[in-house]
Order: sequence, then structure tokens, then C-alpha cells
Amino acid sequence: MPTETDLQRAILFADVVGSTRLYSLLGDAKAREVIAVSLQVMAEATEACAGTVIKTIGDEVMATFLTPDDALSAATKMQERTNMHPLLQADEVRLSIRIGCHFGRVTFEERDIFGAAVHAANSVTSEAKGGQILATVAVIERLSADWQWAIRQIDVATLKGRTEETALYEVHWQADDVTGMLPSIDVASVVSHSRQRLRLIQGEREWVIDEQCPMVTIGRGDQNEILVKGDLISRQHARIEMSKGRFSLTDLSTNGTFVKANGDPEQFVRRDSTALAGSGVIGLGESPEKDMPLVIRYSVTR
Repeated sequence: MPTETDLQRAILFADVVGSTRLYSLLGDAKAREVIAVSLQVMAEATEACAGTVIKTIGDEVMATFLTPDDALSAATKMQERTNMHPLLQADEVRLSIRIGCHFGRVTFEERDIFGAAVHAANSVTSEAKGGQILATVAVIERLSADWQWAIRQIDVATLKGRTEETALYEVHWQADDVTGMLPSIDVASVVSHSRQRLRLIQGEREWVIDEQCPMVTIGRGDQNEILVKGDLISRQHARIEMSKGRFSLTDLSTNGTFVKANGDPEQFVRRDSTALAGSGVIGLGESPEKDMPLVIRYSVTR
């Protein structure tokens, strides 16, 4: 059971984009005034949505909320009020903020909060652009139906302190942003996609590329994870890696790499990359045949 200092919360970070430019453009005194106004806008939006400002760090606010709905309501108010504030949108300023939100367990200690969820929320914010609100699956799956119209999945990323990838969602806070957006992406399908694995088999050996082991190198040099000896194989011949839930092969060799996916024409890759999907075979330096001793078979599974 969680104690009073160990509870689940929606954690929100909001910070000013380009504050260094403001100091250069406006001078120290004016820039400090503008940033102070921005921080006040963030704090007022937090309090208006039943949130708690934990602290301000330079040009950044960290806040917590009981529910993801409250957190995104506050984030929307922050963006709207920043976009309308005369001091923050003067011709010489045009200030923008970026916001990230995550939901998880936090530890309260001396008016501060700690934990992996805090680092994740901060990491999400660093992925956002000015004028953008980003949230994780942990937030999205707990939202009420009222918010679903405004949510679209845009990317997957590995957050600070974590090894697995997570889907990132943008929260559209302006009516114009919603026009022409693609249909919502099912959360379960996104998570499932990010949990795919790539199996590699060469002879009697097998390797798996997934969130825990996202990359292997192949070649005849002893430093490679997949050691394959052959006259046409370079010391470091190729690299196979997982990024954003997808798999790719990058050739690093002299003689190139051949990839033949089942049902597709053979590809020749040299000093370039290609996607790996479904199943097929890989030939190092020569066209692969399934019964060749040096061929590598691959398949993408869940």
C-alpha cells in the first residue's frame, strides 16, 4: 500500500522555449520580467485546474495533478494564455512554451517530488517543440472520453532512465490543429508495435533484437556480436538496430549486403540502410540462398 509520501500523480513540466535568445534580444532586466510573467501564467493555470506547483526551476515549472484530465486542462490553459498575453506576444518577444506530461508513482519529500515518473515527464518535455503539449501512454489511457478528439500519436521515444520505448502523443489545444488530422491510433496497438522483436538465426545460433538489446553488429572481426567468417565479409560488415519500434540494417562493408524478404525482390545495400520487416534472409557480400552456411535468417515477431 502506498504511504502519504508515495502516491500516483500526473506530473507536468512546462518551460520557456528560447530563453537564452530573450536575454540576448531584450537584455537581462526585460527578459527576467517576461519570464516571470510566463511563470505566473503557468502557475495560475495550474491552480485553476486543481493542480499544485511543486517548484520553479529557472524558466520551468513542475506541477502535479490528481488526474490526467486536470493536467491536460492546465496545459491547454497555459498554451492559450501564453498565446494571448500582450506582454508575451509583443513584436520583440513572441514567447512560446513547451509542455510534457506523464502519470506514475512519485515520492513526496520536503515539498518536492522524486521518482522515475518525474524523470520521464521531464524527458517528454524535452521532446516537445514550442507551442506543443506531449503526453505518454500512461496519461492517454487514463483520460476521459472528452479528451479523445484532441489526442494523436506522433512518435515513439526512449525516455530518460528507461530502456523500453514508449509512444508519445500530442495534445491539440487549438481548433485549427484538429482539422485534417488522421484517425486516432489505438493505444494497445502502439504499445504492441513498440514491443516487437527481431529474431536472427545463423546456423545453430540465434540472437534477439528488442527493447533490452536494440543493436547488434555483424562481421568477421572478434568485436562483433554476430561473428561470421568469410572471404567476402568485412571485419565490421553491417549493423542491425531497433529504433522507434522498427528494425533496420545498415551496411558498413566493402562488398555490400543482400536482403531478400519473403515475397519481395532482393535488395542490394552498400554503405546505406534498409528496413527489415516480416521475414527473410540476409547475405553478407553475396546473394543469399537459404541452404548457404553463412546466410542469416530473420523474422519480426511479437
